Amino acid sequence: MIGHRLIVVADAHLGAASASDEEAFLAFLDAVPSLGDSLLLGGDIYDFWFTYKRLIPRHCIRVTARIVELARRLPVLMIGGNHDRWGDTFWDPEAGVRFDRRELRFRIGRRDLLAVHGDGLHEEGRTSGILNRILDRPAVIAGFDLLPASIGFRIARGLSHNPAYAAAHPEVVELAATRQAAWAERRLRTDPALSALIMGHTHRAALLEVEPNRWYVNPGAWLGERRFAVVDDSAVRLETFG
Repeated sequence: MIGHRLIVVADAHLGAASASDEEAFLAFLDAVPSLGDSLLLGGDIYDFWFTYKRLIPRHCIRVTARIVELARRLPVLMIGGNHDRWGDTFWDPEAGVRFDRRELRFRIGRRDLLAVHGDGLHEEGRTSGILNRILDRPAVIAGFDLLPASIGFRIARGLSHNPAYAAAHPEVVELAATRQAAWAERRLRTDPALSALIMGHTHRAALLEVEPNRWYVNPGAWLGERRFAVVDDSAVRLETFG
């Protein structure tokens, strides 16, 4: 068990988000100890993150420093998203953040939780699906590590999150959210030890009680909406910061 009240936030896309979103995220991190006793960063906190052997990204360095400092005060967990999966050993163990590229299973109070980002279950289009699979191959990751950082980040900017696509195609987002909820429901029904499954990625907030006191929860996006979720023994709920 890592705590009794978990705060969950995902899809901030810092680096592509507005300056006001980043400032609000810093304020949110400051407030976390008053909101709960543990924090889950549910993927795509950064619009791009890659840990080189001897350097880390400079953009959003205040957020990075705040996360590292917060991890000294309470348990901080992080799963990689399709934009920030490449954390290598920086987050865990160097920064004191429990990190996994794909999923984390842990206990909050009397609840067994599973956290996954949610990419790969559905894609916005065929091209993005192929691209995500290519970028996740070990050989591609190793090759990217050999590039000068300036070139690597120039490539990353070309692959940045595009909110205009979601705004122009709400039907695609709706389909993705529906598929994600169906996948979560199946997983909960086939894994009775789980009492909550946490996902992000779609930027669509969701709270579904699959069975009594067994939940699928997506906190929604911090990007533009400043949403987060709270999970404890008594309830699972969605919140908005500020």
